Parts: sequence; C-alpha cells; structure tokens
Amino acid sequence: MKRSILSAFLLFTFAAVGVAQSTFTFDDLVAVKRVGDPQVSPAGDLVAFTIGTVDKAANRTLTHIYTVRLDGSGLKQITSGDRSASTPRWSPDGRQLAFVTGGQIWRMDADGDDKEQITRISTGAANPVWSPDGKWIAFSSEVYPECTTDECNKAEDARVAASKVQAKVAERLLFKHWNEWRDRKRTHVFVVASNGGTATDLTPGDFDSPPYSASTGVDYAFSPDSTEIAFLRNFDPVEATSTNSDIVVMSLSTKSQKNITQNNKGYDVEPVYTRNGKYILFRSQATATFEADRWRIMRYDRSSGETVELTRGFDQMADHIVLSPDQTTVYFTAGERGRSPIFSVPVEPDLRLRIATHVKKVLGNGSFSNLSITRDGRRFVFVKSSMNEPAAVFSAQVGSAEFKQISPPDRKFPFTTVEETEWRGALNRNIHGWVVKPIGFDPSKKYPLIVLIHGGPQSAWNDSWGYRWNPQMFANAGYVVFMPNPRGSTGYGQQFVNEISGDWGGKVFTDIKNGVAEVIKRPYIDPNRIGAAGASYGGYMVNWILGHNNDPRFKFKTLVSHAGVYNLESMATATEEIFFVNWEFKGMPWQNPVQYQRWSPNKFVNNFSTPTLVTAGELDYRVPVDQSLQLFTTLQLKKVESKLIVFPDEGHWILKPQNSEFWYRNVIEWFGKHLK
Repeated sequence: MKRSILSAFLLFTFAAVGVAQSTFTFDDLVAVKRVGDPQVSPAGDLVAFTIGTVDKAANRTLTHIYTVRLDGSGLKQITSGDRSASTPRWSPDGRQLAFVTGGQIWRMDADGDDKEQITRISTGAANPVWSPDGKWIAFSSEVYPECTTDECNKAEDARVAASKVQAKVAERLLFKHWNEWRDRKRTHVFVVASNGGTATDLTPGDFDSPPYSASTGVDYAFSPDSTEIAFLRNFDPVEATSTNSDIVVMSLSTKSQKNITQNNKGYDVEPVYTRNGKYILFRSQATATFEADRWRIMRYDRSSGETVELTRGFDQMADHIVLSPDQTTVYFTAGERGRSPIFSVPVEPDLRLRIATHVKKVLGNGSFSNLSITRDGRRFVFVKSSMNEPAAVFSAQVGSAEFKQISPPDRKFPFTTVEETEWRGALNRNIHGWVVKPIGFDPSKKYPLIVLIHGGPQSAWNDSWGYRWNPQMFANAGYVVFMPNPRGSTGYGQQFVNEISGDWGGKVFTDIKNGVAEVIKRPYIDPNRIGAAGASYGGYMVNWILGHNNDPRFKFKTLVSHAGVYNLESMATATEEIFFVNWEFKGMPWQNPVQYQRWSPNKFVNNFSTPTLVTAGELDYRVPVDQSLQLFTTLQLKKVESKLIVFPDEGHWILKPQNSEFWYRNVIEWFGKHLK
C-alpha cells in the first residue's frame, strides 16, 4: 500500500508542473529534470532510468534512479538520500540492478530493496557491466600503475595528500584531459564477484584502458559464455598524438590476449558480442589521428578473424550499437540534418549487394539517444528531446512512427516553434540551420539577432535539449536566435565534415556570413542589431570575426567569446589532444607555420574594434585559459570595449548551477547593453 501511495504521489508531483507559463528564466532552466540513461529489464516490463535535480543553493545536481513500467505506469524512485546514484544496470536474470553511488558499485533488488555495497576499492569504481552468467561485474578505476594491491593505492594516495609539496609532475603527454590533471594514475578494467569480494585488475600496467581520449562509457564487454572480456587499449607510444585505440580480447582464465583490430589505425570502440558468440560488433574510424572521421559499424568473426564493415556507403556517423534480441539486426542512431534518427542494418547482409542499401531508417523526425530494445524485439526505449522539449524517456513499437512518453512529464513552457532554414554558402553549397523566435513573438516588431556558433568544429546544432547554450534563454530575453550548421558540421555527409580541416576561417566563414545575410532579410529582424557568440571552435570563429567584421551586407555590433581559440601557435602545444591540432592544421607550428599564421585570429589584431565579452574556465585543458587571457589583454591594449570573466572552478564548460546562472546573466546583459 505504501508503495502505491508513493507512486501516485510521484505521478501527481511531476504532473502538477505540466502547467504552461509565459516566460522561461534561468530558474526554469535548472528546474527542468535531467532525465537519462534508460535501461530495459531483461523481462521487458520495467525501465530503470535516472533523474537529476538541480539544487542551485547547494550548487550541485543530485541524481537518483527510478523505475517505470513500459506503459508509463508504476513510477517509483528506488534510490534516495543526499548522495547521487547513477548508471543502473540490470542483472541478467532481471532481479537486481547494479549502480554507482559514493564512488562505489552497489546492487539492489529491482524494487529498490536490499541495497548492498559490492566494491570497497579505495580508488573508486564506475561503469558496471554484468557478465552474462551473473557471477561477475566488470568496472573501471583509476589506479597507480606500479600498485598491484588496493593497499598500495591507498597508501600512495595518503602519501600524496599528506605531502606539503603539491607539485604536479609529468613525464608523458596526455597527463591532463578536459578539466582533470591525471598525474601518474591510469584507468584500468577490474572484475569483482557480483556478491562482493576482492576486485582483480584485468589490465595491469602503465597504460589506460580505456584510452583516455577514447572512452564512450561502453568500453568493455563479456563474451556470452562469460569466459572472455573485450576491452580497449592504445598501443602507440604517445596517446596524445594517436587515436589508435584497439579492441583486445582476453581469456579470463589464462589471461591470454589478442588484439583484433591491430590493422586499423583509427579509433576502435564499443565492443558488443552477439549472443551466439559468433561475432564481435564495434564502432570504428578508419583514419589515423582524425577524431571526426566517419564512425562505422564493424563485424569481427571470432572464428575466421575476418572484419567486415556493415555500414559501408552510409555517409553519416553511426552511434551507440544495439542488437535485436534475435541477433539479426543492429540498431543505431546517427546524426542527420540536425537530428538523430534510428537506423538499422543486418548483422549478416548479403555482401554481393551494395551494403549501403541495407541501412534503413527505422524511426526519424526526432533526436533520439540512449537506445535500447525489449527482449521480445517489439519495442524501443530511448531518450528524445528537441530545442523546445526537454529530454524524456519514450517507448515506441518497432516499425511504428508513434511513440509514448513513459518518464514523468515536466512543466510546459510557451516556446515558439523552432524553424529550419537553408541558404547558399561557399561554392554555392546548400547550408542548413535553425531559427528560434522570441517567446511571445510579434511579427510586426523588429527584433535583434543573436548568432550562436557551435564548437567542435566537427559538431552540429541539433534539434535537441541542452542546458548549456540553450537558445530559449536568449529567445526569452527578446532575441531571434540563428544557429547555423556550416562546413565541418556533422550530419551532412563526411565530405562536408572534412572541408573545415585546414580551412578554419575560410569556406565555413562564408557559410555563416551568407546565412546571416539571408536571415536578416526577414521583416521582423533589425539588420543593425546583430551579435554573435560561440564556445571553443565557436569562440574561435567569434575571434576570427573580430578581425574580419567587414562584410558590406551587415556588421556584428557585439561579440561573446567563450573558451575561444585565439593564438593557434600557442594553442597547439598547450592543448592536451595533440592529434587534433596536428590533423586540423596539417602538422605542428614548426612543421607547417603557414597554416597557423593564415588562420590564427591574433594575426588580425589591427582590425579589432567590436565590443567583446570574453569568458573562460581556469581548469580548461582543451582550450587553455591563456587563450582568453591573451584575447582580453589584446582588446584592452587596443582600447576595444571588453570584459573578462574567468571561473576558477570550471573547465571547458560552465557547469555549476550558480556559475551557469552568473554566465547567462552576464552574457544576456552584455547583449542587452549593445543590441537594445
């Protein structure tokens, strides 16, 4: 009875927020529940998923695990307390869930009862994966490579913490990544009995498994008979200059190993065994050192050793692999024109035919992620969102275009319809993007325009919900928002992606300018009030605009550069993934100085005159904070109106709720000062 009352209370609580309102503020943004990671039970009757709730006062997000029936009934919160719980993973018999809380692996019954801690490893545990026989759980942990016991790791951590010397020492590259300084620790794959006990390091040595830059969160897998495990490793001597992650299979009894992808020099990730044990499927990139190469789905025959690409001729990037229960079909999502439809391809296609004809779009017209399928193969479960629809868990019948939300509803907002738009870019190429109108849009009025430029650069503005750079925040402030997907954007074919490499300020800049020139023809946009903002590569493009704000059709009145690349020569050896700059600029600065000088924004400082807000995170190792400091110093010395905001506790992204609020407020105030 108590459980029924709780379920009813939860449904009422979530449903009560489904009331429309007239504005969309930062408090509304952080109040939106962060729904994700749906996992279908083996029986197919329950879905476990997570909901994150932002506590702005505490400056954190608290995540807990819920279950719901496939029809959307019976919602139940099965973890609670002041520690987050995440990564729910069903046991093979469906009776239990493994999950992560407090940096350790726990397990509980499907109804949330009988919680039991499984790992007690001092270095923490993450990403649990059950063996098919239910006896083992694999997980990852960061350890000292010279340590063979947890006692050794614990003692070394204590020694480092107690030392008055807190110097950071490195003797190899990729000692830092995103916002983390690794020092000597390495990520290893461990295994522990599913009822607890001593964990065993399966990948001892001075290397990372998965490789630091290759982790997708699905980095190791057991064979169907639970006697073998597949994991990732990069054998190249310098991981910072390499994307050559390989898939290695290892016998759990003899520890013998075999590299099954040694002939491919690009990324190989996400191994998945077919249930009959015949194949290992995985995703792969063919080109060495090119992290934005086309992601392919590959099939490795465990008997013959033959590897076949299943998606040959499919010109988009295949994402997370899901096998049909009968093991005949691979389902996956892939970016396509600003969305992420669901596709399928046979596990054993007729190789006499052109393989691309085997790839079918199963469910389109949406941005789907976190795909899974019920054991009977009849229903998908996934996360779906759009720019005006926060993420939620949905269920859809395989073969049907209709789907039903099964996670609890969130509040309703008066968002305008997001519009697609197209124009002609450089070389007369058709370019695609999005326009978001202000809340309460009045077509008889004139609105200022904000151009948001995405990072990557091999990325895209997708019709999906996000908490950073949410266009509705700018639309609510009274702006029309234009979000172009110029050259380099994913979802428009691999050649379109490739065309930005070695051409950072070239055709892509024309694509963006032509898009702005086309959009401002709309009668409700004021062509004299245009601003632009971007982060990472988007910040680079803002910095490039600073030196090239001379288009006769329009002028940008103000700019916002977040974590923007400014000085390519200093960036090349300060960033952590050296393979990226080495590919994008066809060598390092001393090898190809012309490329760096041609495309570096700092070479055009004499043209700087546009008021610019500069923001950055001090812990950013991707685009180090000195890039923003150099830019701001230059603007000040050139007497260009400018402002600098640096967050000492943030990395490449501004994530903490109060910091995010401060960032949004200052950016919107900056635009208001110059565009209103």
